[in-house]
Amino acid sequence: MTLGLINANPVVHAKKERIARVEDSHADDAVDPLEIYDSVRDIRDPEHPYSLEQLSVLSEESITVDEKLGRILITFTPTIQHCSMATVIGLCLRAKLMRCFPPHYKVDIYVSPGSHANEESVNKQLNDKERVAAALENPNLRQLVDECLYSNEL
Repeated sequence: MTLGLINANPVVHAKKERIARVEDSHADDAVDPLEIYDSVRDIRDPEHPYSLEQLSVLSEESITVDEKLGRILITFTPTIQHCSMATVIGLCLRAKLMRCFPPHYKVDIYVSPGSHANEESVNKQLNDKERVAAALENPNLRQLVDECLYSNEL
């Protein structure tokens, strides 16, 4: 955790029970929103020892998949309007999806409309390939992303 937290007392919700899934043998690369949610729900918030699910930053309903167009859309809601970690959260989501899902999907990540003071700027950063690549090349930022992705897997 960092000192000088922007949201020192976030509302923490209980984790939902995981649903056992049966693999569909003829759905090779097909993905669904629940599969995506299961892969990203445990990402740790950059400021707190809680997952994105526990902070209600992310929900099953905030993920849509269009198989025909090969698109994944994730909308997340920062805990406060002036969340300084919104771009880091979005970067964590993108990094996790890049590692877990087929590369032919176009992934769009946005903050929920009206949920962030700098919504347009955050959305632009999160969906610009060059900015994302540059951010993931920064050793300090990459370490923070890795800590958020792997803290619950140990």
